[in-house]
Formats: sequence, C-alpha cells, structure tokens
Amino acid sequence: MLRSTLFLLALGLTASAFAQTKPTTTPDPAITKMVEEISEKNLRDDIDKLVSFGTRHTLSDTKSKKRGIGAARNWVEDEFKKYSKASGGRLKVEQDTFTIKPDGRRINRPVVMANVMATLPGTDPNDKRIFVVSGHIDSRVSDVMNATADAPGANDDGSGTVAVMELARVMSKQQFPATIIFVAVQGEEQGLYGSTHMAKRAKTENWNLVAMLNNDIMGNSTGHDPEIKNTTQLRVFSEGVPANETPDEAKVRRTLSSENDSPSRQLARYIRTVTKNHVAGHEVVLEYRPDRFLRGGDHTPFNQQGFTAIRFSEMNEDFRHQHQDLRTENGEEYGDHAKFMDFAYLRKNTGVNLAALANLALAPAAPENVGVLTAKLTNRTELQWEAPKAGEKPAGYYVLMRETSAPEWQQKFFVTDTKADLPHSKDNFIFGVVSVDAEGHESLPVLPKPVR
Repeated sequence: MLRSTLFLLALGLTASAFAQTKPTTTPDPAITKMVEEISEKNLRDDIDKLVSFGTRHTLSDTKSKKRGIGAARNWVEDEFKKYSKASGGRLKVEQDTFTIKPDGRRINRPVVMANVMATLPGTDPNDKRIFVVSGHIDSRVSDVMNATADAPGANDDGSGTVAVMELARVMSKQQFPATIIFVAVQGEEQGLYGSTHMAKRAKTENWNLVAMLNNDIMGNSTGHDPEIKNTTQLRVFSEGVPANETPDEAKVRRTLSSENDSPSRQLARYIRTVTKNHVAGHEVVLEYRPDRFLRGGDHTPFNQQGFTAIRFSEMNEDFRHQHQDLRTENGEEYGDHAKFMDFAYLRKNTGVNLAALANLALAPAAPENVGVLTAKLTNRTELQWEAPKAGEKPAGYYVLMRETSAPEWQQKFFVTDTKADLPHSKDNFIFGVVSVDAEGHESLPVLPKPVR
C-alpha cells in the first residue's frame, strides 16, 4: 500500500513523538488498478456520441431526441444509469434543473437548464465529506448566441464531460468512506450558470464540500501559434488569495505572507504528488493563477462561495479548434472536431483526476484547529491540532515543512500525537499538517494559525 516519504530533519526528536519510515516505493495498488481501468476507447466513443448531437448550445433544442442540449443531457443521464446498474445501484442519478432569466448578455429568453449528476454516496455514515468532479456539457461556435449551427464541442468541453463519465463508470464499482459527485454542468459558455447554481446549492445546503475538480479543455496535446506538442503534462490552476477572504483573514495572510498557501493551492500541490505515484510518465504543472490569463471556468463560482476548487486544462491550447465556426481559411481547418484530440493524452488526464479523488475520498478528514504557538520567542516551532471529529480515526499525522521560498513541500514528519515541537524556526519555514490512515492515504494539508 501507499507509504509516504518521511524525513527526520534534526537530532533531538524523541522516538515516542516521531517515527522514521522508508521513502514511498509502491503506490496504493487499488488506486493504480482503477487508473489502469480507464478506457481510451470509451473516451473516444463517448466524444463521438456527444458530437453526434450536432450542437449542445445552452439555447438549443431540448425536445429532440437526436439534436441539441436536451438530447445530450438525456444521453449522459442514461449512461450514468447504466453505470449505476453495473455497480448494484450505488450511483444516484438525477438532472438538477433550474431556470435562468434573460440577463441582457448571453441569455435572451428564459431557459430551463440542467446539471446531470451522478452521486456515489460514501460508505461511512459519519463521514459527511463531499468531493465534486465536473466538466461542462454545452458547446458553442464563434457567435456565442448562435444556437443552431453545428458546434461539435469535442474538446471544449466534451473532453471534460467524457472524463467525468469514465470516472463515474470506474469509481462506482468501488467503495469510499466519503461521497463523490460526478457532474456534467450546463451553461458554462453563456456565463458559468450550471456551476454557479451548484455552488450556491452547496453553500445553501451546507455541504461539507472538501474539494472541487473542474475539467475543461483537456483532451488535445498539440498547441498552435506556436506549434507545440506535449503529451506528458497537464496544467492545474488554483487561486492564491481566496475569493471570499474576510478582512481578518486578509490581515493574517499579509502578516504571514501566505498568499501561496490557500486551500486551493494546497489541493493543486496534492494533485501533483498523487499523479507522480499513480500516473506513470505524467506530470501536473502548477500554475499559480486562478485560471488562464484573464479567463475563468466552472471552478470559479465554487471559489467565490468559499470552496476549495481547481481547474485542469491541457498544456497548450489550439484556438483554431475552440469557439470557432466550422470552416477552412487559408488552408487551415477551424472547428472543435474529435479528430484534433489526443485520446491517449485524455486518458492520462482522466487518470490524474481519479488518483486525486480516490486518495482524498479514502483518506481520513483533515486535522482541525491547527495552530502554531507564539507565546514564547524561540527558534523552535511548536504546533498543536485536534483530531477530526467525524469519520475514520487517523493512524497519525504528517507535519509538512518547506522553506518560505519553496513552491512545494520538501520534508515531512510522522507524528502519532496531536502536537509537535520542531527544532526549526517558523521564521524560515512554512508548515502544514495532514491526517493519514494506515494505508498512507493523506488528507489535504492544513496551514497552522497563530495561537498563544
């Protein structure tokens, strides 16, 4: 099973509080097996089916069984139901409908939209944690209001939608203590309407939403202008300063210079680590921006509601095949067709999602009330925290440490207690604490707050 690397940094640490373990050599084989079950053929076949609906524009036909957003939504729902049947009925499938009024921008009449959801309930009734993975089902051409022209939307965002579907197919066969929601959201191209509806619902219903993974434009390995091919890397975007930060939280952030340690940044680092363990030859590249330059996506409304959320996108976008009318100009073909995608690359990127979701959903909940004691002026660092109040009891905790200038965690200690006294100065290092189970599944890190 997965064992995390432990570094004993200095003399003076007592054996009762710290234990040295061997570096990680074998990832959790159950998670690796799930990653290997992801089918490139399924991803390709599902893209072809999505494209066959002609257009999936949010304002397109909802009555036809063969064309438009309605037909596409119903097909995804039916596929989710097939996965549920294969898993013994464990997936709970629904279309969460809502109405959007004209907005004076990209909605010109009242529209009934729907997010197609498949919920895999957690097996531990005391574990209320929820994890969400999404892609957007709608598509568009050059004119964002053109609801009738063919808009294949193979990569944008058929890639994210079929990745979510394949994740539901594979993961619904397994059991996780926490709940996972697989969702194809609508209305992204018209203004992030589906994800906004879901994020507000999560806030209103007080979901214990730990992390949201958004997949958008992640199935093409070849970029344009310049021509670049990259089959081994995937970008993850994460906000630094939380969108809902309060004045008091801003004061602490400025005092600690913790703008690179938001919960979403911690999630991004976590994903990079588990990818190394479970997706051979693939790398997650940390992009310290909430999204691409001056752009946004379906994780944004979740950030705005205070949730931890990130976005996955391919390394090099090809804008000839994104938001384009179908045409040929100067010998170049425009349009978001499936033939421009790389399904082996999409398969790896889907595996990144699975590795992250499985590790998170199997891990115990994060420690609570993590603090760094500041009453005494010393060159040591004293940390304290509380065990999670619900779910599985952790086997122990890792105290993470890195230099203030380092982008990723550099070293870690295993602790069986709920406190640690380190011979390293809080002036020079950043610390975090995670819960870990006996199999090595880790929670997201929690940054300590100053306490006296």
